[in-house]
Amino acid sequence: MTTAQGTTAHPSDDLSRSVIVVGAGPTGLLLAGDLAEAGVPVTLVEKRPHGISNLSRALVVHARTMEQLDARGLADELAETGRRLRSFRLFGGLSLELGSLPTRFPYILVVPQYEVERLLERRAVGAGVRFAYGTEVTGLVQDADGVTVEVATPGGGESLRAAYVVGTDGAHSAVRELVGLPFPGRSAIRSLVLADVRLAEETGSALAVDAGPEGFALVAPFGDGYHRVTGWRRGDDRPDSDPVSLDEVREVVRSALGTDFGMHDPRWMSRFHSDERQVPAYRVGRVLLAGDAAHVHSPAGGQGMNTGLQDAANLGWKLAAVLNGHAGEPLLDTYHAERHPVGRMVLLVSGTMLRGALAHGPVSRALRTVMLATAGRVAPAWRRGAAMVTGIGIRYRRPRGAHRTVGARVPDVPLAGGRRLYEALRGGRFVLLAPAGLAVGSAADGRGGRLVVERWSAPRGTAVLVRPDGYVAWAAETATVERVREALDTHVG
Repeated sequence: MTTAQGTTAHPSDDLSRSVIVVGAGPTGLLLAGDLAEAGVPVTLVEKRPHGISNLSRALVVHARTMEQLDARGLADELAETGRRLRSFRLFGGLSLELGSLPTRFPYILVVPQYEVERLLERRAVGAGVRFAYGTEVTGLVQDADGVTVEVATPGGGESLRAAYVVGTDGAHSAVRELVGLPFPGRSAIRSLVLADVRLAEETGSALAVDAGPEGFALVAPFGDGYHRVTGWRRGDDRPDSDPVSLDEVREVVRSALGTDFGMHDPRWMSRFHSDERQVPAYRVGRVLLAGDAAHVHSPAGGQGMNTGLQDAANLGWKLAAVLNGHAGEPLLDTYHAERHPVGRMVLLVSGTMLRGALAHGPVSRALRTVMLATAGRVAPAWRRGAAMVTGIGIRYRRPRGAHRTVGARVPDVPLAGGRRLYEALRGGRFVLLAPAGLAVGSAADGRGGRLVVERWSAPRGTAVLVRPDGYVAWAAETATVERVREALDTHVG
């Protein structure tokens, strides 16, 4: 097996604590990096040869994903490589503003996927992840103690063994197929064209998207002189293998936007189809699925890569807690319980957006325009919609009797001493936000690197325990040291 360093990689001898992650896309890279930083031995298996792909594929990073990257010290660097869009135009000329979103990242970042992969791979290598490139999974058997994975390499077949396996290997996941999980759903749209091109004319909008009777198109700037073009033309149903010409892309864009902006010098063109599918279970024993291996949906809203990265952020700290002996295996069941509904919601939202774009008849298109215009004028409706698409409005189900904030995302609040919450979360730790007068030192003793205690920057009486993924694990309006100790024993271990 070839690693990034060109040596032979095998899972750690400590098989009872090791994980094999299959698929070195953004989801797998973030997950593997999180596990390795937590001291878990990780092997990342990828059937492609080593080298970040130069295909841009995903191009949007939303606010919640930027917050997760901020908790890993990567967000500001990534933001410098892309273009920040604080507004964008939807169908019918409606302009939507993101600048008022309650986050440090009130924008959409347009950036090629390979830039995200580059940062995540660098972090994973630095954390000690063992990479196995040119290695394809061909078999998988799990038992009470672990999982055996059969792989094919340029040098022949091998067997790998680990305590858990996570499939992050995309829509055609070998891991999903080998554990026998169905992937129910349907094809949402066929023969979309994608291209990265230069433009001779300005688009007149930060992100241009519109639709007409014959199809739709989207044009978004990368910030490096190239623009991503995505489009679809009604009745043009071709297989993904059919080549794409620049003339075809021009025609698709002209039919939807009225001009092709003088596009030229394509660096990449492709054709693809979009499915809407989701597995019924994100966990089967010691095998888990994340990202496109668990759910695929329409490209509308740019939520694909973002949802996968947030899957990884949810799963990583839970797997580490179980393997490091700080939590029982039932904690892993909360991964499905929390993330499966999110995947279902993304399917619904992106599907609704896609069907709006595909509205055909004059009545349907007029209704779409009215609905969008109404949503744009009604601030609460727009804020809710924007919060869900960008991820900052997602919250997990609160257990009965828990504080009302449990399961909610915690914004990047300022802390005493000038730090920020998402800086304190770095390293995959829980953060206890304690009132100034509450002496919690004894309750926090023995938690090691799993917990950091911080104080609010302004007087507050609420104590809040923030999970490593930035959601509330526990909170109390009037906390005592005893209640804090009980919460830490329950959630931190």
